[in-house]
Amino acid sequence: MARTSYKNNYMRDNLARNIDVREALKERPTGEPLREYRGELKKQRKMSMGFLYVAFLGLAVVVLAASLVSYLKLQNDITTMVDDIAYYEQTLNNLTLANDDEYSKIVNAVDYDYIRKVAIEELGMVYASEDQIVSYTRENSDYVRQLTGLSD
Repeated sequence: MARTSYKNNYMRDNLARNIDVREALKERPTGEPLREYRGELKKQRKMSMGFLYVAFLGLAVVVLAASLVSYLKLQNDITTMVDDIAYYEQTLNNLTLANDDEYSKIVNAVDYDYIRKVAIEELGMVYASEDQIVSYTRENSDYVRQLTGLSD
């Protein structure tokens, strides 16, 4: 019956493996049992990271950092826009108040009683009598346009 290699864990026959003790002692450090040394090697293999895994993690960190920088830039842009909107709203409110004040001054500056008094006394204005008022019906418009003189 043929023996398999020492490295192969599976045997095709019923014979026990013939382990070369000298070779096993050369492979393991002194003072450590063989089984613990093999377990240590398995742990080291599990703990070591491959190049692709490290490259993937590095790429993930770069993408995460770029996303974070982009997010912070967007957050800063939004804050700036909100501040600008608040400034423009305040400016609009100030201009609206100033405009309303000026309009009130203009409206209050006009004295309608004085205008009526001057028109009647100095310029000779008289109110229209009932026979001078002419009423017209509108035809689908908001105003009446006089194209010719009025008939008496």
